[in-house]
Amino acid sequence: MDNTQNFEFDKQKLEEYIDKLNSPKVLIIGDMGIDEMVYGDTERISREAPVLILRHANTKIILGQAANAAHNLATINNGKVSAIGLYGNDHYGPTLLEAFQKVGINTDFMVKDESRPTTVKSRISGASFHSVTQQIVRIDRLSNTPLSQEIEDKLIENIEKAIPLHDAVILSDYNIGLLTDRVITAAITTANKHGKIIVADVQKDMKRYKGVYALTPNQPDSEKAAGYFIKDRETLNRAGADILDMTQAQVLLLTRGGDGMAVFESGKTEHTDVPVFNKTNVFDVTGAGDTVVASFTLALAAGAPPKYAAIIGNIAASIVIRSFGCATTSIPEIKASLNKMNMDNYTIKA
Repeated sequence: MDNTQNFEFDKQKLEEYIDKLNSPKVLIIGDMGIDEMVYGDTERISREAPVLILRHANTKIILGQAANAAHNLATINNGKVSAIGLYGNDHYGPTLLEAFQKVGINTDFMVKDESRPTTVKSRISGASFHSVTQQIVRIDRLSNTPLSQEIEDKLIENIEKAIPLHDAVILSDYNIGLLTDRVITAAITTANKHGKIIVADVQKDMKRYKGVYALTPNQPDSEKAAGYFIKDRETLNRAGADILDMTQAQVLLLTRGGDGMAVFESGKTEHTDVPVFNKTNVFDVTGAGDTVVASFTLALAAGAPPKYAAIIGNIAASIVIRSFGCATTSIPEIKASLNKMNMDNYTIKA
């Protein structure tokens, strides 16, 4: 589907919205974790077992899962971000909090759960003198066991305290278990009570997020929610309408990979196609969805209409996919990318 023709936006207005991205304060609630990147040089095969011996070179700690979305927020709005998530009574708990604090994210509302580990995904990579670095194995430390009522109550208490202090809320669900039905209901009810924008970045069970202002699923997850494949404009429109009806959301930002994005708004019969901007070699799409939800939410909270918020999210994602791993961007980079765009296929309003 060619969605590049006759796509209209006012570049000056778009730049004004981009300039306002550092104003809103955002609370992010979700499955926080760490990506631990362990690097080394391969030496030989062990005599004890048929495994590689890796001489450790360095370890890099990166904010992962919902914490990556928080990091994306912080780099765009200069740290006006608070996180609500869980960490364990283990070595990695303080590491997660320290990683948040290094990028200016407020951890006052984080909750320690001594019954579960801090979520960590360790990627061990190695190289020899004649080869490139390659990932050898990944080790996941996490727990999907149901939250205790005590931990759930503490999360809800912190949610009710924190939401009035922020301009927008993001629910980031990585299916690790923090976003229970009670936690989701408390967040949506409190956000709506105080007139705050609340956006859900969710992969499945969208019905659980009934009442959010906006959702940002990708096309495969949207097809699962709708119950049919999106094959053309008619099925795309129908899926958007069905998901909005299912969730009672006001806005649906459906990300479509190489086909760009589709923006649906409650009460409108037709969606808006947002084409892919600044097409280039894609190095790594890891974390691109986190960048989209972060920049999209900031733009909405800054007063941008959904279409303009989607454009900003699209440009931001086009920047981070040029880097390996979970990457972030900033207002100057977004503006620079906008100014480098090939405008031949777009209609720019005066």
